[in-house]
Amino acid sequence: MSGLAAARELHREGLAVTVMEQRSDVGGQWLYDPRTDADDPLGGAVPVKVHGSMYASVRLISARECMGFSDFQFVPRPGAGRDARRFPGRREVYCYLKDFCAAFGLADAIRLNTRVVRVAMVAPPPRNVKWLVRSVRVEPDGSEEGVSVEEVFDAVVIANGHYSQPRLPNIQGMEEWSRRQLHSHSYRVPVPYSNEVVVIVGCGDSGLDIALDLSGVAKEVHLSAKSVEAATSTPAVSKMLANHADMRLHPQVDRLCVDGRVVFADGSCVVADTVIYCTGYRYSFPFLDTTGAVGVDAGGGRVGPLYEHTFPPALAPSLSFVGVPLRVFAPWFFEAQARWVALVLSGKAALPLEVEMMRAVEEDYRTRELAGVPAHLAHAIPVVERSVLEIWEFVYRHSDLPRMEDWKVELFMSSLLNSKDDREAFREREDDTESIREGQRIWRRVAGAQYEAALTTAACSGDHVHADDAEALAGAPKPPLPAPCQVSTMN
Repeated sequence: MSGLAAARELHREGLAVTVMEQRSDVGGQWLYDPRTDADDPLGGAVPVKVHGSMYASVRLISARECMGFSDFQFVPRPGAGRDARRFPGRREVYCYLKDFCAAFGLADAIRLNTRVVRVAMVAPPPRNVKWLVRSVRVEPDGSEEGVSVEEVFDAVVIANGHYSQPRLPNIQGMEEWSRRQLHSHSYRVPVPYSNEVVVIVGCGDSGLDIALDLSGVAKEVHLSAKSVEAATSTPAVSKMLANHADMRLHPQVDRLCVDGRVVFADGSCVVADTVIYCTGYRYSFPFLDTTGAVGVDAGGGRVGPLYEHTFPPALAPSLSFVGVPLRVFAPWFFEAQARWVALVLSGKAALPLEVEMMRAVEEDYRTRELAGVPAHLAHAIPVVERSVLEIWEFVYRHSDLPRMEDWKVELFMSSLLNSKDDREAFREREDDTESIREGQRIWRRVAGAQYEAALTTAACSGDHVHADDAEALAGAPKPPLPAPCQVSTMN
């Protein structure tokens, strides 16, 4: 999402754009890859061999109405294999991103099967910094072929995501435990765990999803939470346990024993066949060499220094990052970041002086430290009692994107509350307020027409449209463009 957002915004500003993508198609994590790092299921190697971390059963936890680009909304569409649900499965997001790529003519700028292995300064500041980028071709099996290619660019935008390199806990006995261990990065489907006793470490979104995926397939599923009190502070986990007799909740894991026992902090234990660590991911840029100007901390939770989570003060604006922030509306927030980067690189917007940017970074660090924000949430935007308003402030301060409608904010909050009440059933609830229903009716009509118009225009100009949609578009009358006030600088 962040890479496509950056490409579109830079292209709009008339800049020459080259996107290097190591996989065979666009979509990032939403491009499902059934392969795993079979010889490294914990994902200890840097970088991991298999970029994808998506498991087959993934469904959105945010409503699609809240997950679109400002001028290319994530509306339901007809066509084979499409998923019209409010909380669709992973493939629907992939199809949407393919459509976005086609609608804005981005395909010609993207080099697929191209892995970046080094990004380094040609000359250090204060000179006019340029960047040497070395890349290699990637084969379908993930192997690299041929000689590397080196090119020089005026600026580099890092948009490689942060859901590939596992963050692992430090648990006594992990290295000696001989039974199966893996990170959720290497989980795909429940069948390999049939009739097993599985321990899942972590009660976040992935932990709960995978526990539900395994329930009824595995013999037993044991959830381990850092804090049982926190895990049961809302009804969701308690209802899961009540609905699934094969599921148990425990405190955090204390140690793993060579005889297969997993011992928990309260002294209880279970003999397990598999341990799955749903413990999140770390930021990783093994290709980036800035001679210390910007890097990732030892825990992998903070990239810095970054002004407003985007520009490293010493190297701005020639180096920037899009997609680092957490707990934001995606791709809307990344679109705003990309818009800001494009405006700065095109000379239409200016950054503060380096010393002022560093002062702002240090103030952000102090604020988070005083508030007790955990290290792995260094780039969580809604924090320190400012809630979701901080997201709004960033978007409207750094871009000209249209304001998010009140009904979408209401829908987001109601979905969040529903998920905390019933993890399994919240996606199917039909309890919208009248303001949400009215907003959605207008949204489907206006945004739907805008979407179809963009795809039809792209098809007529020869740009590629997702294969599943070709039949739906063939022979269809060209929908009218919405009123100009509904379009945000759409090309």
